[in-house]
Amino acid sequence: MSDLQIGLVSLGVVLILVVVLFNWWQDRRIHRKMQEHFPEAVEDPLMGDMPQPGVRREPGLGAFAPLAAGQGGDAAADDEVEVDPACEVVIDISFHQPVPSDQLYAAVQGVQKVGNKPVRIFAEREGGGHRARLRADESYTSMQLAVLLANRGGPLTDIEWSHLWGIAQGLAERFEGSVEGPEQGPVLSRARQLDELCAGLDAQVALALRLGGTRPVHELTRVAKDAGFLAYGRQLAWMAESGIPRFTLLLDGVHVGEVQSAGADRVDLLLDLPNSPADEQAFSRMASVGRDLAARLHAELVDDQGKPVAESADHTIDQRLYELYGKLDQAGFPAGTERTLRVFS
Repeated sequence: MSDLQIGLVSLGVVLILVVVLFNWWQDRRIHRKMQEHFPEAVEDPLMGDMPQPGVRREPGLGAFAPLAAGQGGDAAADDEVEVDPACEVVIDISFHQPVPSDQLYAAVQGVQKVGNKPVRIFAEREGGGHRARLRADESYTSMQLAVLLANRGGPLTDIEWSHLWGIAQGLAERFEGSVEGPEQGPVLSRARQLDELCAGLDAQVALALRLGGTRPVHELTRVAKDAGFLAYGRQLAWMAESGIPRFTLLLDGVHVGEVQSAGADRVDLLLDLPNSPADEQAFSRMASVGRDLAARLHAELVDDQGKPVAESADHTIDQRLYELYGKLDQAGFPAGTERTLRVFS
């Protein structure tokens, strides 16, 4: 073997070692990055020992729209809204050069969902600062795509996860960045675990008013408002002191703002347990309002089986529902909180 051949073989061995060492370093870097977002805590958040409200900064529901200059407070301070590792999984995109806020906003303003799973977007400011909303005249060194692991539409699917990866890779190519995130298998496994946990905690209770015939929607709406229901978006709701609905009113199975016809044959009262505040009298409160409405509309109040609602059963049902409120709280999904609203949607 000539000196040239020996030299080429030696060079090849060195190059192989360099590639192996680079891959090892890259794996370690990705593993550390994943641990930052999904710490392997002794207390598994899906197994019940969740942080109590007030300990973890609960993420909000604000849009990723840019704030005007001066609206964001301290430029270096972090926004309080952040990823919730109990019910979200993250793909990180690091930019090789800082990206101005207007360019980044233009690229991500259509990224709101994959399938039926909402996606929240966060960014890290050049010079320091975590952002849940972009701010004018800033630039960003990286961003995160946080997708919900499960909701009432089921667990995150492989198609939804692949869609999010495609979005992340497109953004990385657009801004000359790199993408990091967990493997699909563990992500989908976590999604199924969360879905199974929440399926055992979900509950909705409905009562109906037999009207005896079609009644004008405007009349039913007026009577409901006279009884104490308030407008809440496209809904009519019986509100709690905290400002969220205790239960809502539906006409022919849909919210008032979504009714397409001029008349309705049925009025329903719906108590969505995870999305209402914990209440020791959750059912009896709704039943009492239902009886009042029945008197006003000359209707009959019945349960979801079509049987008349007896007052003697109110207290027993209250107790059972309050136990469910307790189980939600123990699992880390206190009724009516933002995390719970996201998962039970």
